[in-house]
Amino acid sequence: MPGRLMDKVAVVIGAGSIGTEASNGSAVARLFAEEGAKVLCVDISSAAAETTVQQIEEAGGTASAFQADVKNTDEIKDAIEAALSRFKQIDILHYNVGIEAFGELIDVTDESWDHVFEINLRGAMAAARAVMPHMMARKTGSIINVSSIASLKWSPMQFLSYNVSKSAMNRMTKVVARQYAPYNVRCNVILPGLINTPHAAALYKTEEERLEGMKARDARCPMGHQGTPWDIAKAALFLASDDACYVTGLEMIVDGGLTL
Repeated sequence: MPGRLMDKVAVVIGAGSIGTEASNGSAVARLFAEEGAKVLCVDISSAAAETTVQQIEEAGGTASAFQADVKNTDEIKDAIEAALSRFKQIDILHYNVGIEAFGELIDVTDESWDHVFEINLRGAMAAARAVMPHMMARKTGSIINVSSIASLKWSPMQFLSYNVSKSAMNRMTKVVARQYAPYNVRCNVILPGLINTPHAAALYKTEEERLEGMKARDARCPMGHQGTPWDIAKAALFLASDDACYVTGLEMIVDGGLTL
């Protein structure tokens, strides 16, 4: 039975993982490939991108790695051009890069604020900007951004710049969705809740803190546990597939009921 992304090409920016377990980005890249897509795995770490490619190839999929720092918009453009050179088309762009910086209003610095925004928001804009002419010419495409429920509600973690950058991403997604709907280019955004990822685990300094922190995160979730990267990947698969051919501008919340 053909996969849901057969004959499609996906660029996944943030396709690596900082740990041995799957991240949101690597899970998306692997599931896209499992469903038939050829995947360009883009990451700031060439080793992390290559690891995801190896996992895809070991499972029988097709993938290629590309190293890029999203702070450099020329490198984002180069990644898009590399995908076109290697695979001849791009059907899906998935942007899954984001950083946090501790600081409430009275603590945040100009430099920290700008650093978070250039990665979380400007990088997503630059990736969409680079791929859009190709998608417009083909009159088809799916752009998927990854935000957070922190863009919608107060969080006990003081990440002001992160929360605001993700709110701006939500709005940018809707503007792009409406602007390019006549070209059949869709743009949607996933808002994860508390997800048990290597990135989340890295927020804690010690193993004891991590265990306690994860227990507390599980307790905050109405379903009694955090989500997994595969929950995010399955949401992305729907948005990338033709099953969502009439879905654009959607803020898809994947949080087990945490925002209710």
